[in-house]
Amino acid sequence: MRVKEIEQPADYRPETPILALSEWLADPVEAARFPKHRLRFRNDRAARAVGLDHLSEAEWVAHFGRFAPLPDNLSQPLALRYHGHQFRVYNPEIGDGRGFLFAQMRDQGARLLDLGTKGSGRTPWSRAGDGRLTLKGAVREILATEMLEALGVNTSKTFSVVETGEELQRGDEPSPTRSAVLTRLSHGHIRIGTFQRLLALEEREHMAELVDYCLKQFPGPPPPEDAPGRNEPAVMLMHQAVERLADCAAGWMVAGFVHGVLNTDNMNITGESFDYGPWRFLPRWDPGFTAAYFDHAGLYAFGRQPEAVHWNCGQLAVALRLLTDAPPLIAALERFGELYVAAVGRRWCWRLGVESRGGEADGALVGASERLMAETSIQPDAFFHRHRGGRAVSDALGEALSGYEPVGDSHPYWKEDAPQSMLIEEVEAIWSAIDERDDWRPLETKIAAVRRMGEAHGTPPVPRGHA
Repeated sequence: MRVKEIEQPADYRPETPILALSEWLADPVEAARFPKHRLRFRNDRAARAVGLDHLSEAEWVAHFGRFAPLPDNLSQPLALRYHGHQFRVYNPEIGDGRGFLFAQMRDQGARLLDLGTKGSGRTPWSRAGDGRLTLKGAVREILATEMLEALGVNTSKTFSVVETGEELQRGDEPSPTRSAVLTRLSHGHIRIGTFQRLLALEEREHMAELVDYCLKQFPGPPPPEDAPGRNEPAVMLMHQAVERLADCAAGWMVAGFVHGVLNTDNMNITGESFDYGPWRFLPRWDPGFTAAYFDHAGLYAFGRQPEAVHWNCGQLAVALRLLTDAPPLIAALERFGELYVAAVGRRWCWRLGVESRGGEADGALVGASERLMAETSIQPDAFFHRHRGGRAVSDALGEALSGYEPVGDSHPYWKEDAPQSMLIEEVEAIWSAIDERDDWRPLETKIAAVRRMGEAHGTPPVPRGHA
């Protein structure tokens, strides 16, 4: 399955700054040797952005199925080391257990991007795991990343899926099940848990090196003029991370998305959403909706996601205390709430098809919309589609929209009777077609429809803190 490119072409520009940190940040590993290699998904839109869309199918499988090194890139994959809070319990025994960093390169905008894997075999951090990925898990990640990208969320891109011919045993789904290896394109793989590990080991010099790496490779604007300690590298990074992660949380909420596992090792310092497991999109507006069957307390329920991300940012502040005093870090952390509220308003207006007015006006619009969805049980995608540009509104929502200017929506998508959504019933039907009949057409059709929806939405609002 080949997803055609639509972006402007770029040259392949390998660059591997991670090697300056790799001695203490990662372990060199070998990819698993799989019995088969069948290319199932190839994202030429993403590949075109980093100059790799010219690869033949055989070359693609060699690099993203057998993991032969890309030219002038990492000579051996690196399994990254990190710790993390998992459901608020600190775990020092984690790291890249079924994935590794495979390559680094620049895109046409000179951003550093990583190619990382999922399901590529055992590493020193695998513990009792087999280092593998189910084909169903890979298909689910394709669907999650495509839908989130179309809805304007800063997300990793599913770059490649190769079916590997193994039969996997899993306790939480029918087994044996088919296996795959997935490659994702991300703007870095440095996690909050990466900093937590250095704090636990009291590696101050390495912490300073990691902060400098992040500031150089993921550049952003300086902290506000009145921010205490604004010229200290650790404080600068804290402000950037808070801005980016507040926008990430807002993106999920406006998309009606439930990530499911918001542990600190799943929080990218760039604010990029990644690593999709038991995710769901909302069938109706329900703050208590939980995606992961094992999240018995609802810690990462839909409505608690902003709280979870804020808590994780707090753990980054704790880790950065190895380099600086607490007050400037706390000042940065305290910005999260206002940044999150502003990002929700900005993104809500973008998805609803009206010009943001900011402040209390956007807050009132969001509140009126949430109340309407809760009262009517309308599915969120249907809500935004039905009222796009302020159409078909009355009562409280109409009052809240008074004074808002609609954007020009000429795309025919907005004239269709029903919107695209990504509810679990359709996800399961897409997988069933693959599992039972090896029929990939429903997945291909869905990706094309979701990308068309993304075209209709246009360019999402970019927060100040994104690189």
